[in-house]
Amino acid sequence: MKPPVPRSRRPRGLHPGAWWLWALSLGVAASRTGNPLLLGLLVAVTGYVVAVCRSRTQGARSYTAFARLAVAVLLVRLAFTVFLGSPVPGSHTIVTLPEIPLPHWAQGIRLGGRVSAEALVFALYDGLRIATLLICVGAANALADPARLLKSLPGALYELGVAVVVALTFAPNLIADVQRLRAARRLRGRPDSGVRGLLQVGLPVLEGALERSVALAAAMDARGFGRSADVPDRVRRTTAALTLGGLLGVCAGTYALLTADGGGYGLLLLPAGAAAALAGLRLGGRRSLRTRYRPDPWDVRAWLVSGSGAAVAGLLALAAVRDPDALHPGVVPLVAPTLPLWPAAAVLLGLLPALVVPKEPS
Repeated sequence: MKPPVPRSRRPRGLHPGAWWLWALSLGVAASRTGNPLLLGLLVAVTGYVVAVCRSRTQGARSYTAFARLAVAVLLVRLAFTVFLGSPVPGSHTIVTLPEIPLPHWAQGIRLGGRVSAEALVFALYDGLRIATLLICVGAANALADPARLLKSLPGALYELGVAVVVALTFAPNLIADVQRLRAARRLRGRPDSGVRGLLQVGLPVLEGALERSVALAAAMDARGFGRSADVPDRVRRTTAALTLGGLLGVCAGTYALLTADGGGYGLLLLPAGAAAALAGLRLGGRRSLRTRYRPDPWDVRAWLVSGSGAAVAGLLALAAVRDPDALHPGVVPLVAPTLPLWPAAAVLLGLLPALVVPKEPS
């Protein structure tokens, strides 16, 4: 039997910011295509990386919850098309539902009527894109520890980061409390399902969530949270202008990259806004008096992971310009989607984290 590895010699986990950049880049790549084969390949890449690289923390189980949410969103999108209709014309009728007449002020909306295969396929492609985005966010939640992400945030965003981390950890804790209370009720021979069981489980779960929130607030107050250093007014105004202007540039550049016709100015706005926001955050960090214990380094592995995601997003954006028909298969007339080779190879670059990130010892 091998002796246990000392804690100081164990490989440090990857920087949580690298995981978020990787996952969000894959989400950007998913937004650039409607090909179900490429979207399925993106889902397979995220699932494999999560299965290989996730830790044993409680939040690592959130990937399954996000996958179920993605399936629910896809089914709801298809149901809306069936019952509310679709503007996509089609000649292949699948079923004709009884149509409910609506008043004249609701023109353009219908309930029931003819359901075409073209409309269903278009809804399927659109729902798959949204589902893939949700799965990418779930992969980031499963791979990046929220507490470590909070430690890595700059001082100017620490207060906002606490709120985000509390929001990210509330849902996993809530699910764990529900599972624990339902198991306890089953052991006692009491009902754990149905309306009665839900009502009897809901109150202790909400009470536990409130107690954790109060305990967190007390711990933050005891540790002197909120202290800040005095800085000149000129530095404060410059920080606010750089941060606000940079974030607006990042939002505008991201929106431009997600649209079909804004890729040109989006590539200019996004790096300029990011540079301005980083400069503002660095200046704003002077107000923070907190220290970090064993901060996560941004090493070569972090660059490789975030760079692999950025490469997937960039190559898919290039493919959407060079060969839009392959990345957006048509539905009128209906054509079978094909798998373009070099965009598929670009998606496989997202598997790089499974090769460079060390596995957590069991």
